[in-house]
Amino acid sequence: MRLMPSLLVLALLPVAALAQVTATGDYLARMDTDGDGRVSLIEYQAWMSYAFDGMDRNRDGVLSLDELPGGRGKPVTREAHLAQLADRFKRQDADGNGFLSAKELAAPPR
Repeated sequence: MRLMPSLLVLALLPVAALAQVTATGDYLARMDTDGDGRVSLIEYQAWMSYAFDGMDRNRDGVLSLDELPGGRGKPVTREAHLAQLADRFKRQDADGNGFLSAKELAAPPR
């Protein structure tokens, strides 16, 4: 049985809740590490990867079966995870400028 990418995201939601972000502006402020008022792909991937990094207990860049929620699915590499995030980022970047604004962050996934 393959672990669907959306299942991985759902499994990571409890970890994301620990960040205690309550509003879109908070997301933007936390993700925007260079303070330019927008979120780049690199900033987005860094923010969205903390759960992956926390689950990768042996720090080998792969979520193996014993590290995946429920111990099921196909191993997930960090590269595959980052590629999935890049795809999601591109879909959220409604104006295609290579950055996410607070409005784009607040928009439902596309």
